[in-house]
Amino acid sequence: MEYEGLHWIDTAIVVASVLLAIGVGIYFAKKQNSTDAYFAASGNIPAWAVGMSMFATIISSVTFLAYPGSSYAGNWILLVQGLMVPLVLLGVIGFIVPLYRKVIRLSTYEYFERRFGAFARFYSSVAFVLEHFSKMGTILYLLAMAMVTFTGGMDIVWIIVGVGVAVIILTYFGGMEAIIWMDVVQGFLLIIGGLLAVGVIFYLTDGGPSAIIDIAMENHKIDFGPYAWDFTRLTFVVMVFNGIFYALQKYGTDQSIVQRYLTARSDKEAKKASYLGILLSVPTWALFMFVGTCLFAYYQINAGDLPAGIKSDEVFPHFIATEMPVGITGLIIAALIAGAISSLDADVNCISAVVVEDYYARFRPKATDKQRLFVGKVSVIVVGIGAILIAMLYVSWGGEGVLGTLFGLYAILSAGIVGIFVLGLFSRRANWQGLYIGIAAAILFTAYAVLTTTKFGSGTEAGVILDLEDWNFKHHTYMLGVYSHLIVLVVGYVASLFFKTPPADKELTIYGYLEERKKHSKIRQ
Repeated sequence: MEYEGLHWIDTAIVVASVLLAIGVGIYFAKKQNSTDAYFAASGNIPAWAVGMSMFATIISSVTFLAYPGSSYAGNWILLVQGLMVPLVLLGVIGFIVPLYRKVIRLSTYEYFERRFGAFARFYSSVAFVLEHFSKMGTILYLLAMAMVTFTGGMDIVWIIVGVGVAVIILTYFGGMEAIIWMDVVQGFLLIIGGLLAVGVIFYLTDGGPSAIIDIAMENHKIDFGPYAWDFTRLTFVVMVFNGIFYALQKYGTDQSIVQRYLTARSDKEAKKASYLGILLSVPTWALFMFVGTCLFAYYQINAGDLPAGIKSDEVFPHFIATEMPVGITGLIIAALIAGAISSLDADVNCISAVVVEDYYARFRPKATDKQRLFVGKVSVIVVGIGAILIAMLYVSWGGEGVLGTLFGLYAILSAGIVGIFVLGLFSRRANWQGLYIGIAAAILFTAYAVLTTTKFGSGTEAGVILDLEDWNFKHHTYMLGVYSHLIVLVVGYVASLFFKTPPADKELTIYGYLEERKKHSKIRQ
């Protein structure tokens, strides 16, 4: 089916959603008179809004596009990562949240310095910046590719620039308070967009929901396998391990989430927000997996409606563009853009916070709060432009090449962040000397794994950068991060035993939390 562009009603809905984001930023501009207000909303946001903001930040437009594409092509195995998040975090949020609210001013990586020294802070903050720059470029690129389909061929560069500028304006003027309240709106839009998509597919499919479920079950689409104990391919067990470390990395070391803890009114409110964000995310991930499953069933029945050679990631955008009713199309595209903006504005603000707190304040310790705020706002503009430029690189390089390069670089430079966090949190005996040996070991291992798996060339001449034949890294790419974290943890702890240093301050470990909890328990008795 030919698609010539958006109906004016859909266009109006999309434009209105973008203007709303800009308007919210300008509305909150007058309150942004300090770094505490700009980066932490003065610690005065209700728990439910902080939780919705966490949810909207995690559920980006990548989820909106990639999850339906993944379940359309295969099954629900990627959801296993998400299922691990509540299982891990419901047990650890209770002490992670008060730890950060007590020992840091703004930057997550201040904790790393207080526990292991300046290099640990620098290493982890650089890793965060690299990861989130590559993530922002990916989100902008994927959104723009989808919008090209919806608009009937609009120039992808203008889409990237338009959304990027909207994000910069919202973040520059409104700070974290505008971001959080806009995330609340965008979070609801994401959920509504997913539900509308399922509802429309149910309505358009001959036989309705029962036919969809029958086809899905016959083709094993609602499944989490393969279940083999095999680390060389994408299996259930690989996703379980990946999900455990993803949960710890996101909620324990990621500035975009930790910074949200500081915006809540109290430790109790911050914990409530975290639980809400976690418990909203999993059903929404499942919802978008189900969208892909529904699309598979729909196109099994209506096979002729799909263009030949269409990729799985393009099926959902194609369906939105060709099958959705007027008005519903606009709402779903608005939800897609909302998902992008809610992730991008958070990343831009949080990277700017890292620039101010981890770098500017270190080199200019006597800078006034006004000077720090100015640098933070300038950083928002620079970071936003940087995200636009990376998305442009994806366009000029076709997406795949630069994406692989950036993720490979991130994998090498960010090896073992969760290992650092867990080591610092659970061992008072661990010291900076042992940790740095662990980091070195993880970097060497990650470099080996990346170099022996990264391919170049094409056809029969294709090869890997460093071919060690039987000694090449053969496990699935998702296990690379798991191993690097474990190497930092194990090597860092063992190496620490060879250096005599005083035990770490209890306040910086779980033992301080447990001791304080024990005291409160005795007082209540």
